[in-house]
Amino acid sequence: MTDIIDYQAQHKQRLAYMPWLYFSLKPKHLSWAQPWQAAIQQHLMAVETVSIGKHCFIAPQAQLFAEPGRDIIIGDQCMIAADCFLHGPIILGREVAINHGCSLDGGRGKIIIGDQTRIANNVTIYAFNHGMSPTMPIYQQNAHSKGIVIGKDVWIGAQAGIVDGVTIGNCAVVGMGCIVTKDVPDYAIVAGNPAKVIGDRRDKA
Repeated sequence: MTDIIDYQAQHKQRLAYMPWLYFSLKPKHLSWAQPWQAAIQQHLMAVETVSIGKHCFIAPQAQLFAEPGRDIIIGDQCMIAADCFLHGPIILGREVAINHGCSLDGGRGKIIIGDQTRIANNVTIYAFNHGMSPTMPIYQQNAHSKGIVIGKDVWIGAQAGIVDGVTIGNCAVVGMGCIVTKDVPDYAIVAGNPAKVIGDRRDKA
């Protein structure tokens, strides 16, 4: 019995950091994994202003915070890995993946992420910014928030950063370590700091 408990605990850790594995579990593993996930998600929806679709995975180490008016809405078949921080308002479409260590804050403007977008580890997406007048300390200045929109079927590479006011078009690719400060067209491949267009995904067919 102890071996079974130890195995399940280790498997839960594995799923938390590699949540795509949850969607290919065999029935014998789903027998304990589905109730485990149901309890995590029901608790989140009870204590935060969070809505979670069907067949999602949310790691127990993920931190989701949402107040009334700053909701987090999660579509069907999404996955959120361990050590992520999400503060609403955030809307995730269907089949969105957020890998471990990501940090998202919707500010007042909101983060919207389209269907089937994949976000690699340690990506930072902040939909707000501070004033920078030299007449007072930055922390005392009002924040402003335009919001961030990320389209469908976008791939955002590890350790990328996306700043407030940016729209990333459908089917775009954001390279590892990019800092995205301007809008990205549909199908564009961007890289660098600041991010610049280096190619078109349609040329990769």
